[in-house]
Amino acid sequence: MVPSQTISYITENMNAFIEYSPKLITAFAILFIGHYSINLFRRLANREVRKRDLEITLSKFLINIGTWILRVLLFVTFISKLGIETASFVAIIGAAGLAVGLSLQGSLSNFAGGILIILFKPFEVGDSIEAQGVSGTVAEIQIFVTKLIASNNQIVFIPNGSLSNGNIINHSLQGERRADLAILVSYDSDLKVVKDIIFGVFKENDKILQEPAPTVEVTALTETGVRVAIRPWALNEDFSKMSSQTLEKCLIELNKAGIVMEKKV
Repeated sequence: MVPSQTISYITENMNAFIEYSPKLITAFAILFIGHYSINLFRRLANREVRKRDLEITLSKFLINIGTWILRVLLFVTFISKLGIETASFVAIIGAAGLAVGLSLQGSLSNFAGGILIILFKPFEVGDSIEAQGVSGTVAEIQIFVTKLIASNNQIVFIPNGSLSNGNIINHSLQGERRADLAILVSYDSDLKVVKDIIFGVFKENDKILQEPAPTVEVTALTETGVRVAIRPWALNEDFSKMSSQTLEKCLIELNKAGIVMEKKV
């Protein structure tokens, strides 16, 4: 024979279980449906990223962030449906989030800067830029830093936070670039002859574009001579070579013509 106390204990627990079972079923149904929905969200988001050819690094990071936010919300909803008090739990999550945010303040600034760069596209991979006192070709835009390859083949990493908040000179955006070169000739020089020689150099160099037209102008009268600005245009990929070739050829041709070049520019 089962003692009456045991029967009473079992009866009470069975009644409690029956009363609690709707909450239990609802909570696990929410957990199952929520888990399926989050996985569906990830699949659809990844498919949309591939379809639109978006920035893969940022897209994956944002998808992961969104996934974990949804998982936390799902967990809070699940335990709330079970009847567990969630106020203290949410407060703990908030305090932890605040502490992590303060400790990673600089990194979060760089992350936000990376998002702004990718969204507004002041430059893209392959562009030649100047920023934060350095110049080079953009090799990679990462979440926290942008990777540049300088002209001497050094790798430069610039934090995205400072990069997005500073001045950026993009030499590749327009496709063509003007060189601002200068020479200093003596006051005894015939400026018409000087200009004719330089324009002749322009015509001989096939890397110099004729449209926009190159110009030669007097920009200053210094104590030692006349400063002449030489402004040819070239495609971005030809710019460096064109600039050095133009200066070298101008020097050779002006020396041949007996034009006196001053030492200071």
